[in-house]
Amino acid sequence: MKNKWSCLAVACLATLLLSLDLTVLHLALPTLVTDLGANSTQLLWIGDMYGFALAGLLVTMGNLGDRIGRKRLLLIGAATFGAASAVTAYAPNAELLIAARALLGVAGATIMPSTLSIVRNVFTEPGERTAAIGIWSGMSAAGFAVGPVVGGLLLGHFWWGSVFLINVPIMLLVLAAGIMVLPESRNPHAGRIDLASAALSFAGVVTAVYAVKEGAHKGVAHADVLAAGAAGVLLVGLFVWRQTRLAEPMIDVRLFTRRAFSASILTNLLAIFTMSAMMLMFGWYLQLVLGWTPLQAGLAQLPGGLSGAVGGILAARLVHRIGRNGVVALGLAMNAGAFLYYSTLGLSLNYLTLLPFMLVGGLGVGFTFTVNNDNVLATAPRERAGAAAAVSETAFELGGALGIAILGTVLNTAYRAGLDATATSVATGEARESIAGAMRAAQALPTEKAATLVRTAQVAFIDGLHLTSLVTSGLLVVVALVALVGLRGVPKVIPEEALARA
Repeated sequence: MKNKWSCLAVACLATLLLSLDLTVLHLALPTLVTDLGANSTQLLWIGDMYGFALAGLLVTMGNLGDRIGRKRLLLIGAATFGAASAVTAYAPNAELLIAARALLGVAGATIMPSTLSIVRNVFTEPGERTAAIGIWSGMSAAGFAVGPVVGGLLLGHFWWGSVFLINVPIMLLVLAAGIMVLPESRNPHAGRIDLASAALSFAGVVTAVYAVKEGAHKGVAHADVLAAGAAGVLLVGLFVWRQTRLAEPMIDVRLFTRRAFSASILTNLLAIFTMSAMMLMFGWYLQLVLGWTPLQAGLAQLPGGLSGAVGGILAARLVHRIGRNGVVALGLAMNAGAFLYYSTLGLSLNYLTLLPFMLVGGLGVGFTFTVNNDNVLATAPRERAGAAAAVSETAFELGGALGIAILGTVLNTAYRAGLDATATSVATGEARESIAGAMRAAQALPTEKAATLVRTAQVAFIDGLHLTSLVTSGLLVVVALVALVGLRGVPKVIPEEALARA
């Protein structure tokens, strides 16, 4: 076999770029309003189209990689991602940008499960596999951390398209290195992909994610949200039912009877549900309450992401000391402690006091996702690695959307309640939508009223941040207990012969 560590380096480079690409767009959105004249609806689709395409196609692409070869699919995805990045960077209008973002999502759906399934098939020794997945998870965490910094630097010197154009040379490197070092692997007994299952999985996941996102804006009781949610549940249910009827299903639903698999999927989903709150809150807090620039905010969050990368690498060693359930529960508990501290943040900040809690929380993220990803892949047959990786990544995407929608609603509800409690006449309309809306509304007011609105909005946001942090901390404690019980008895080392018992 070709050098396995070189294979890991290629997989990590592709994963790093995907994670980075997920975060840089948020910094560029304000510029798109000016340069492309994008309206609020177009901005929403620019932000969401990538995620819709990505989440909806993960299961299908994971299965496609099992059938046609993971290396082949990764190389096709890398080439497509690079081309779509160039189109995105030079999009002359919002409509073409939305279409290019959709193509980026399709390409991303081919890359994400391919990288993880390649790692699973190259590293067959259990200890090395866990370490390799730890490094892979660490690179994903590092990408999320580095993204805002890279985006801030590029936007400070170049036009908005530069945040996408940087993808092109990196993807060319992935292509060149992948052709040379990656071995091909596929399921030798795979049949054709069931097109009805592919359609059901895409429609079900996209509808469910759409319902979650709309619920954050319109409220969960809105008729459109309830209809979309019901349709999503029905479509996903039909997909699962169809898998039980096929000789070669896209997802072997019997995997969910294995505790290591099902408990890891569940805790991963719930963990990213809570952790997505940190990205949501800190971006607003650092920039709109403390007045930091996007680059300063990105640099401030960088240590937490890098700490997550370190946690991913250390997780393999820790498993041998306290077991898989112990490492996942410890990681979640560490994050619960960090969020408990976040509930004390105020209108001013001593960064050196915040830093240790960010580092502890980052380590916890690395512990949790490394072990859970290893559990999922180790308890699925090697020939089904792409499908198993796709299930894990889909849970990650769905958990992130749920977290931002539900915890974002908690934050905004507390924010509006804080504004209403002040009974100030300037805190109306756009200012009640979000703290960002309050800052925009303040620009049109006289100096004294603007200062009043800004201060009122900042205090209300801090109240919302405190409540959301406490809720998140409590949820993390519950998820830690779920992991401690749900993963109890899963062996520290999961060799191939133990798959049937895991």
